[in-house]
Amino acid sequence: MEAILEIKNLSHSYHNLEGETLALSDLSFTMQRGEFISIVGPSGCGKSTLLSLISGLMEPEEGTIELHGKRMGYMLQKDHLLEWRTIYKNIVLGLEIQHLLTSETKSKVQEYLEQYGLADFANAKPSELSGGMRQRAALIRTLIMEPDLLLLDEPFSALDYQTRLTVADDIGQIIRKEHRSAILVTHDLSEAISLGDRVIVLSKRPATIKSIVPLTFSLEEDTPLKRRNAPEFKGYFNTVWKELNEDA
Repeated sequence: MEAILEIKNLSHSYHNLEGETLALSDLSFTMQRGEFISIVGPSGCGKSTLLSLISGLMEPEEGTIELHGKRMGYMLQKDHLLEWRTIYKNIVLGLEIQHLLTSETKSKVQEYLEQYGLADFANAKPSELSGGMRQRAALIRTLIMEPDLLLLDEPFSALDYQTRLTVADDIGQIIRKEHRSAILVTHDLSEAISLGDRVIVLSKRPATIKSIVPLTFSLEEDTPLKRRNAPEFKGYFNTVWKELNEDA
């Protein structure tokens, strides 16, 4: 398979008046095109820092990050929809900024709206939508730019549990249907296992890669919700849990 992302010997420290704090230490992994990777680790270990480095928002102190693609999409914990714009206008914002709003891309936006249950809310303001619908709109806004790699920084954490399960299932299926490459950072082990092709387990700070757990499910229809009831799920959960809590 073709690699979409290669990270080699990545290290990064934070600096302040009190000195230097090593956040990430000698991380290396390769991600294949079309793969979904989940990243878990103790709170404060540097998971979001890793996404910031991959996205280019921060420069690594040591090591290399090679993205074999042109565009990257970034979904954060909050949807960051602009309240004064309609859902449609929020979705096409990136296209407007990059002067890509054409009849072809408008048609694609409409297709997404219909396909993912937001066509009736295209002219609504974000305040009129549920949290799950807002996150779906935020994902469409990201996907319409056709990113080669999606970075997801706990995008479901602000939702209540039931909505979180449904939206994670929806978004997971959308990403796979669109054949996108995605990296999810989450504290939720069940979420990581239900969505990912592999789970990368990070150690406490300074974060190193403790293990990489490949995920395979014997399901006719492999969806995040169905994975949670699959016989393999408990074994994967226990494996990741044990890795995370070895040092506790």
